[in-house]
Amino acid sequence: MLRQIFLDTETTGLEIRDGNRIIEIGCVEMVDRKLTGNNYHQYIKVDRESEEGALKVHGITSEFLADKPYFDSIATDFLDYVKGAELIIHNAPFDVAFINNEFSLISGIKKLEDYCEINDSLVLARQMHPGQRNSLDALCKRYDIKNEHRQLHGALLDSEILADVYLAMTGGQTDLLLGDDTSLDGATNTTNSFRKIATKRQSLPIIQANNDELKAHQKYLESIEAKVW
Repeated sequence: MLRQIFLDTETTGLEIRDGNRIIEIGCVEMVDRKLTGNNYHQYIKVDRESEEGALKVHGITSEFLADKPYFDSIATDFLDYVKGAELIIHNAPFDVAFINNEFSLISGIKKLEDYCEINDSLVLARQMHPGQRNSLDALCKRYDIKNEHRQLHGALLDSEILADVYLAMTGGQTDLLLGDDTSLDGATNTTNSFRKIATKRQSLPIIQANNDELKAHQKYLESIEAKVW
């Protein structure tokens, strides 16, 4: 089985060197291209205010985070959830750097890439759509994915949107199963019900065109070219 996790974070600001920290992690699980509903969502308390620009993006205030756990108390559960999976992150270097910064403050925890395979969906989007805008909003518009409910950024919501975008970019969704555990803010939260699933990539058959099909295709391309010019 192929277990993939779409991950996003929200932070107090853009630069780690300025002391910014993670305040929200959201993950959406997909197994063999089926969304399972077995998601992970956690707000995180930090001892600093969000920068003004970041606060306008995510709207998560220090008052809201006051009763949430610190990162070191959720790190083990988070690692147990993502360990062995393929993580798909939009602009992965940003989120991975922040997660690794949090890990560096905890004894005995290595870097995220030591536990998971990490792939950047932004790199994939740029390969598929070179020279075009490839933000999540732009990709939603390109693939006709509804995101009007995204008034503010949220880690779990953005992960859900990324999962939809990724499925659209790579061939469509095969099945959907939604979880039943819903938090007060409407986000599915199954932090304590995750499963460990072994990963094994499945190869897809490659069907080659025969000579007649290749000739017909070439003739069709030539006819298009003749009409254009």
